[in-house]
Amino acid sequence: MTAQANSAEPQTSRTVMIETNPAVKISSEADSIGCVEVLATVCSTILMVLTLPISIFLCFKVVQEYERAVIFRLGRLRSGGARGPGVFFVLPCIDNYCKVDLRTVSFDVPPQEVLTRDSVTVSVDAVVYYRIRDPLNAVVQVANYSHSTRLLAATTLRNVLGTRNLSELLTEREAISHSMQVTLDEATDPWGVQVERVEIKDVSLPDSLQRSMAAEAEAAREARAKVIAAEGEMKSSRALKEASDIMCESPAALQLRYLQTLSSIAGEKNSTIVFPLPIELIGPLMNITSSITSKMAAASSTATTTAVADPRPSEVID
Repeated sequence: MTAQANSAEPQTSRTVMIETNPAVKISSEADSIGCVEVLATVCSTILMVLTLPISIFLCFKVVQEYERAVIFRLGRLRSGGARGPGVFFVLPCIDNYCKVDLRTVSFDVPPQEVLTRDSVTVSVDAVVYYRIRDPLNAVVQVANYSHSTRLLAATTLRNVLGTRNLSELLTEREAISHSMQVTLDEATDPWGVQVERVEIKDVSLPDSLQRSMAAEAEAAREARAKVIAAEGEMKSSRALKEASDIMCESPAALQLRYLQTLSSIAGEKNSTIVFPLPIELIGPLMNITSSITSKMAAASSTATTTAVADPRPSEVID
């Protein structure tokens, strides 16, 4: 039992040594890097002092209000985060920095050929507005945040529009733009980029589809025009019927209408004026005319009968 215990102890010690070796290695690397950094800092400071006052122009940098500077020393990100706005200090030869613009930037998404859910090919372009929310991630997490955001916007535009119908694409642009904005913002958040707004600019349809939609719209407009005209004629006919019924019930209204017609004709300065007569005056006149015509016809028929019945020759007077 003692031998086994003794044999187990070296294995445990070796295991502990193996587990602690990486930590010791990392610690030694950190110490070496720290020593190199200290040595480089000292050398750079001596160089700066020897080259005064020229080195002052190389050591002090200015960052605008809308900018931030991310500083690296010997390739490592300096603590303290992004610098700015104002003046900051860098050591020559060992420090380098990258400026990041925090203002809102806009770019146009090139026209994308998209196949909608109802199998219609359309060409759609958009505009995207974004800004840098975290300068450190924008520099460290992605090589070129602007180019990456542009490519991601183009692919997101195709993916989102591919799930919509043509009618939704034409009538629900605001909802589609909001969906694209949310999707892009979630995808670019690890890069320190905030997508503020997405707008769909234009939706181009094929020529054949435009012609068919125009013909359909024209047919719909003509149908609506015919319905409206028919409804107008029906209403006017009802109004005329009601007016005629009222005039038939009141002869005075008919006479008043005659007077209004005469007044309107006289106002037009015409050379010919037509005086319409009431039907009550025309009726007796027509009866008298028909009775006279019948009497004349009866007299002519009586004279003809008398001439045929008397065959005596007429006397000749010398």
